[in-house]
Amino acid sequence: MSKNFPDLPVQEVVLTRLLLLVGGNLLAELERNLKPHGLNDSDFRTLMMIYASPTGSATPTELCEYAQQGPTNMTRIANALVKAGLITRAPSAEDRRRIVLSITAAGKRMVRKILPPLFPNVHGAFASLSASDKRTLDRLLRRIAVNIDSITQPDTGP
Repeated sequence: MSKNFPDLPVQEVVLTRLLLLVGGNLLAELERNLKPHGLNDSDFRTLMMIYASPTGSATPTELCEYAQQGPTNMTRIANALVKAGLITRAPSAEDRRRIVLSITAAGKRMVRKILPPLFPNVHGAFASLSASDKRTLDRLLRRIAVNIDSITQPDTGP
């Protein structure tokens, strides 16, 4: 490829491919573990964000930002979680125009049931890395994330 495209950033292309491969494998394993519970990655991430919220609730707009989902897909996710009895949907007490999604007791039980069995796989994925390696990987991935944000979200300032 580099013969046909002399400006090809070979190392960056290889790193991108490795990140996609690793991310895809991690996602596939997570989805495999979530499927018996009737959840997918998007549903689970949304449920986890609501669970982790200090109030046990969040607005769909907040969840879109953190779950990296569009409003239409967030509506689908919320509908599925409400139908499963894992969250509720209600108008905000402060602003009746806003919707608040709150975790239910069943939702909390589901998180406590699903999460611990995932721990061994998470540990296993990083087993060959030292604590220092993990800190370095964290720092580098965060820098890449910032770079990606800067190229995907152009500056709209004056």
